[in-house]
Amino acid sequence: MRSIWNGAISFGLVSIPIKLVNATESHSISFRQIHTEDGGRIRYRKVCEVDDREVSAAEIGKGYEDADGTIIPITDEDLSHLPLPTAKTIEIVAFVPGERIDPLQMDAAYYLQAGGAPAAKPYTLLREALKRSNKVAIAKYALRGRERLGMLRVVGDAIAMHGLLWPDEVRAPEGVAPDTDVTVRDKELDLADALMDTLGEVDLDDLHDEYREAVEEVIAAKAAGETPPEAPSAPSGGKVLDLMAALEKSVRAAQESRGEEPPAKAELRSLPRPKQPAGKKSTSTAGKTTEPSARKSTARTAKTAKTAKSAQTTKKTTSTTKSTAKKATTKKAAAKKTPAKKTASRKRTA
Repeated sequence: MRSIWNGAISFGLVSIPIKLVNATESHSISFRQIHTEDGGRIRYRKVCEVDDREVSAAEIGKGYEDADGTIIPITDEDLSHLPLPTAKTIEIVAFVPGERIDPLQMDAAYYLQAGGAPAAKPYTLLREALKRSNKVAIAKYALRGRERLGMLRVVGDAIAMHGLLWPDEVRAPEGVAPDTDVTVRDKELDLADALMDTLGEVDLDDLHDEYREAVEEVIAAKAAGETPPEAPSAPSGGKVLDLMAALEKSVRAAQESRGEEPPAKAELRSLPRPKQPAGKKSTSTAGKTTEPSARKSTARTAKTAKTAKSAQTTKKTTSTTKSTAKKATTKKAAAKKTPAKKTASRKRTA
């Protein structure tokens, strides 16, 4: 990897020669500007306003424009002699826990490469000290015409440096959060937790730039004289008004995408209503359905009990005198007698 800056790490009285190497690279697809009528390239030419002619890169230098419009030339030699200890040195100023660094301050990332064999021992010493302390080093360095803040940490067997924004370069989040009072229910939080658990973790190595791949497909198709692939139709959906329903649907969709069986709906519905006090009639559909059957069953039970009681009374009455039995026998019992007995009774009466 090509170094972009050479200098040293200042670790107390220890100096570690290093080279600064970019730790990241961009895979974005770049486009050229063209003339839409004939496809000709659109180029930007650097023209001197005084000579009114195009100049080459070798003829271009730096200059600072003063308030009155005067241009003050600044050469690379002027910048190399800046009265700063960080002009060619990454000066470590403190060691702090990594969680003290606000991710909003994170900027470009670099690898610090040991500058030759003499740097191997102090480089390894700093790396192992960072490992054992579980801390990161805060440093100051100068790069591309300005002094910057950096954070050194261990990545594998190397030391990496993240450029940090100065604290006053990070804006406060004023006016970003909702300015209205919002109440979040426990049930909504439970569903949000369920959605987070369902989505789970991911191996970042499995993620890739699908947008870049789609652009490459379009370029390949047009280069082959084919029709570029069309975008899939977006799922139709109205405006979501029910947050609970949206969370439930999201949980089920996430589970289906992972091949998991969605939980029963009862687990995602609202909490059940409290039971009604005893003695009150149920207003539910199930209660209305079973109530007539219960009444019929009660009526049959009462009728059976009444018949049994009547039979016992008749037996006791028969064991006494005939006159008592005639008086105690009810019309209902007489109706249940056979027609032959009724005829014999009438003859005796006559």
